[in-house]
Amino acid sequence: MSCLGLLTLLWLLAVPPMCPASWAPEDTVTADTILTSLERATSFLQKRLSEINLDGVVGFRVLEVQLKGIQEKWARDPKTRPLSLRVEQLAAKLAGLLHEVTIHLERSDAQYLRDFQPTILPGFWKLPRIWAHTNASLVYPTFEMEDSFSEEHSDMCLVQLLGTGINSSGPCALSGFCDSLMTKPGCLGYGLSHQLLFFLFARMMGCTEGLLDQSQHYMDRFCANMLYLNRRVEAGGYPYIAWDIFCENIMFCGISGFLDFYKPRWLRAILSWQKAQEGCFGLPDEEGPDPQHSQTQHHFRRRVKRRDKQFSDGCSSHNTAVAVSALGGFLYALVDHPQELGGLDPRTATQDY
Repeated sequence: MSCLGLLTLLWLLAVPPMCPASWAPEDTVTADTILTSLERATSFLQKRLSEINLDGVVGFRVLEVQLKGIQEKWARDPKTRPLSLRVEQLAAKLAGLLHEVTIHLERSDAQYLRDFQPTILPGFWKLPRIWAHTNASLVYPTFEMEDSFSEEHSDMCLVQLLGTGINSSGPCALSGFCDSLMTKPGCLGYGLSHQLLFFLFARMMGCTEGLLDQSQHYMDRFCANMLYLNRRVEAGGYPYIAWDIFCENIMFCGISGFLDFYKPRWLRAILSWQKAQEGCFGLPDEEGPDPQHSQTQHHFRRRVKRRDKQFSDGCSSHNTAVAVSALGGFLYALVDHPQELGGLDPRTATQDY
């Protein structure tokens, strides 16, 4: 993470706490609204098929799995048949597009594809069947003031776990270095989310030996801190520099089974970030001659996540991927727990409550 990104997160930690908003009619969003957003994002994927990188593919693969889970639930009720058909069609379209993207990746980024190919294969990602809530007592008393967590080291440990390296002895491997890195307390930002991702991969692969037998313990800890940091982003007014990590936290902790990441006010915020014309997520349109706003955007253009793909129209491959998988998680959770998450009834897709 760049100095700007780290300083932004540290600044957010100093923002006074915001009391969670109570449920209100304006906080609810219909299934139709979410599906329309996902359809527009899928159209963006179709238009940029040869340009999307692997990290972008992961988010859309997770979305495909979420859509299939939703379709299975809606297929049981005749009243939701139109929505079920719409979801089924979107999932089928995504499956075809993701197959095509993989062919392009074999030509453009073969090494990275080999390292992380298991994560974009059908069957790797599994939806939560049991939901839980985070434990606020697990939030760190302090966060480290320097970013010592590199994406290179994270990738090395994830590849070691996946068993895809050249000298790999097989999946579920864990070195002493990765043991320390992936359990280090006090991380924030992408370091924290990649710590969770490591144990999430372990769960998806069924790894249970040694430290990996404690995966749930670490996932509980990391998601408690990720929820706390998302609340800080909200309290800070959702600065653009934090949109990507905000959605990534929801994506990873949501598929880890933590229901309290699916807050309707967060859903509405994410939907508002989608670019109207392109259907993607990324750099917001300029909102007028605000010098401070322009300066922030200027700084951001110099800060690019190492594996992200930025487009000239402001679209971000990574930002779009984590946003759509966060939205897919919202829809899956809302279908699974309509009353707990604001009373959304999927049978009434065109009416707000």
